[in-house]
Amino acid sequence: MCGITGWVDFDQDLSREVAILNHMNQTQIDRGPDADGIWVSAHAALAHRRLIVIDPEGGVQPMIKHRGAYKTVIVYNGELYNIEELRNQLRSCGHHLTTRSDTELILAAYLEWGEACPKYLNGIFAFAIWDEKEQMLFVARDRIGVKPLFFARIGTSFIFGSEMKSLLAHPYVAPVIDEEGIAELMMIGPARTPGVGVFKDIKELKPGHILKFKSQDLDIKPYWELESTYHEDDFDTTVERVRTLFQQAVERQLVSDVPLGTMLSGGLDSSAISSWAAHIFKRDGRGPLHTYSIDYHDNEKYFHENEFQPNNDAPWVQLMSEYIESKHHRILIDNHELFDHIDRALVARDLPGMTDIDASLLLFAREIKKEMTVVLSGECADEVFGGYPWFHREELINADTFPWARLAADRVPFISPEIIRRIHPLDYLESRYQDTLSEVPRLSEESTIEARMREMFYLNLTRWMPTLLDRKDRMSMAFGLEVRVPFCDHHLVEYAWNIPWSMKAHGNREKGLLRYALQDLLPQEVIDRKKSPYPKTHHPDYLKLMTNRVKKLVEHKNAPLFQLVDRKQVIAFLEQDLSKKHFPWFGQLMNVPALLAYWVQLNQWLIQYQVEIK
Repeated sequence: MCGITGWVDFDQDLSREVAILNHMNQTQIDRGPDADGIWVSAHAALAHRRLIVIDPEGGVQPMIKHRGAYKTVIVYNGELYNIEELRNQLRSCGHHLTTRSDTELILAAYLEWGEACPKYLNGIFAFAIWDEKEQMLFVARDRIGVKPLFFARIGTSFIFGSEMKSLLAHPYVAPVIDEEGIAELMMIGPARTPGVGVFKDIKELKPGHILKFKSQDLDIKPYWELESTYHEDDFDTTVERVRTLFQQAVERQLVSDVPLGTMLSGGLDSSAISSWAAHIFKRDGRGPLHTYSIDYHDNEKYFHENEFQPNNDAPWVQLMSEYIESKHHRILIDNHELFDHIDRALVARDLPGMTDIDASLLLFAREIKKEMTVVLSGECADEVFGGYPWFHREELINADTFPWARLAADRVPFISPEIIRRIHPLDYLESRYQDTLSEVPRLSEESTIEARMREMFYLNLTRWMPTLLDRKDRMSMAFGLEVRVPFCDHHLVEYAWNIPWSMKAHGNREKGLLRYALQDLLPQEVIDRKKSPYPKTHHPDYLKLMTNRVKKLVEHKNAPLFQLVDRKQVIAFLEQDLSKKHFPWFGQLMNVPALLAYWVQLNQWLIQYQVEIK
């Protein structure tokens, strides 16, 4: 994994602008701590920060291949999982390959298949190729959107990068937000509408899309989309197919030249990945698998069951570690350190995010990185197979909004009256929701419940899952840790998309089909364990620390937060007994402490990024 950035302008001589390119590149040093490189020509400038995972000597970037007298240059962030298959295919087409690097394979694939090349890639990636012969920049992003890519079109310039901070380092890109950005922050956030970069001039290349910039023309189109077809396999065949696709995805993603382990929570998803990975390690004589879990000091003392978090992870982690005979590492997070890293998590994401959930993952990644460079994680199984409560509770299925934002109306009073008049918050949210429904690839003659559940899966795959993938990428790469997500394998996602809800909900359980498919890999207790999300702190000190920080903001006459948030409403909120208030304002985990932290991050973001509100 790496960080990429670049600049194309057909009306300027960019060979004179190396200092700007270097500055953009250095903002992403955390993503690629091992090496850096730049390549500059008259109209194209590419830069790269490298995290070495495969072929240390052969994977140096930017990488150049020649097509006759012309150069073709790539910068690439990601990992391919079909390296051997692709290498053999390219060699059979006559390509001479000199490294073990997947970077070279992507470049050769472009030379062989042109803009169709992403279709031949199995992996997580965002890459940019300068085609000197065509005088064109070609950019592509993986199908699911595991790896990020942002861009800005300013005048005659096209500027791109793995993270927004690299674009903001360019003098042409200003940290400005308008009505759209404000509405995203106040009503969609900490999620983000696909394609929207919140900052006025910054856009996101959507998952499964390619981009071409040539002769001042910008062309963006999808190369991959979910396709709805009638599922013809019976239940037993479906179970076997899911199991096989899962096992193949995990095994493909265990390839590495550096230390590799897994994140283990004791839940179904991470346990299944760890179990199969441990099996492969033993089969191949790779020694014991290293597994990692996260918890918080004194959490067992303060943990309380709620509608979304029914039990603590620790006993389940121990059960699984013993079952697969892994070398387990339990990482404990201090609540004061968690509080202190809220601002660091903000910088990693470049936007206000999931606050303590982000910060805890940041600290988790920091500790794992001391021993590992790559880990596998269980994200996305819930979106693919229906694990969240909103797939199973009738009032959430029929909420007629994003189910993780069902309390959105309760957020509106905290917005300043002037901003409410500008952005029409509930109308904006409704518009984004209807936009999503309009994209759903539907099937005729599908039952009402199956049609609605198809909508629910589309909402989750395209609007909720990207929030978690953004979080995973930014927080892990802030410490140069590569996280792979086998449940995002596009073969598995494509197959599961068309499995009917009646099968997915086998046994009237969340992820019922997946549980059944994985039963031979796991202890029965883990198969039966009720869905429990990523662990968060329950320590009252964290709420106290965050409450005090917001109180200081309220007392600060010129705190920029109150350009967007109503000071009087915040004061009234703080006067309540917040230790007893239940307000899950976003998703499953973001309750009162996270709302306070979101305000804190928003204020710090406005200051640190020198944001101008227009």
